[in-house]
Amino acid sequence: MHPQVSRALSAAAGTGRGRISHKALLAGGLATALLLAACGSDDSGDAGSSEDGTTDISVGAIPIVDVAPLYLGVEKGFFDQQGLKLKIETAQGGAAIVPGVVSDQFQFGFSNTTSLLLAASKGLPLKVVTSGVATTGKDGADFGAVVVAEGSAVKTAADLAGKRVAVNTLNNINTTTVNKAVRDAGGDPSGISYVELPFPDIPAAIAKGDVDAGQVVEPFLTVAQNQGMRQVASNYVATHPELTIAAYFTSANYAKANAETVTKFTTAMNESLAYADSHPDEARAILSTYTEIDPAVQEAVTLPKWPSQVSEESVNALSELAVQDKLITSAPDISQLLP
Repeated sequence: MHPQVSRALSAAAGTGRGRISHKALLAGGLATALLLAACGSDDSGDAGSSEDGTTDISVGAIPIVDVAPLYLGVEKGFFDQQGLKLKIETAQGGAAIVPGVVSDQFQFGFSNTTSLLLAASKGLPLKVVTSGVATTGKDGADFGAVVVAEGSAVKTAADLAGKRVAVNTLNNINTTTVNKAVRDAGGDPSGISYVELPFPDIPAAIAKGDVDAGQVVEPFLTVAQNQGMRQVASNYVATHPELTIAAYFTSANYAKANAETVTKFTTAMNESLAYADSHPDEARAILSTYTEIDPAVQEAVTLPKWPSQVSEESVNALSELAVQDKLITSAPDISQLLP
């Protein structure tokens, strides 16, 4: 086996914003994706163009609030204007999307920043094309937070030390940002026992006492608060006030061979992000077209920010946290990853 493939296989599991088993990840074609990444590609010229001049592309995405601009951009015709015909392929999480992009199953994908940093640290040739979603920067009013039961003795982030905290994926963006919030509040996160649960299951686990707290994002944050739970930490805000939480990306090989298509996708995606950010009512309304969300919750969710620029400073912060929490041994060269 190619040494780059072997190294990446040993540590590639668990790199998604969504939850997926490590065995399923490895069985789902990751080895093929990594082999393609290691061997590279000799393709040249933009692929997928039809006789009418449009280009068919597939985008791997997670059906969560974060990707509202993608669906809104399709509805508004921003991708049509660039001659792109999108097929949005839903996946359970970034752990499935990253190898899908590397193997050209998807031409573009959406994944959280820490997952992309972990993949880059293992030598996977990824290239971010634009920002995906960012924190609101408002403590107590973000689209992601750590919540506890109403009567919990946990009052602040520091009190999470030594507690059982549910996250959707172990050793990823939510564990490192919660650790950061705890440290900054004067607590020691080393004794936290993280429990991996899907976002929808976290409020129920808190209510039953199976865990002491849980990190959730919208719409599950609103669901939890409607059940009487309260926030004790805005972990994304605590990490950086302009934290780039996720991004849209492609493979370095595809970007080199299809530069024009990448430029068109980036242009349309940036227009979509800007439109969603300045038209929150329309962004909120689009949620019902690709998620099963209760109408009352849909009206109440806190929307994230959708800047078109990646905050390099915040990506560096996530990279440093990944090293500090021993997710990776050394920080990757983010200049090779970012636009």
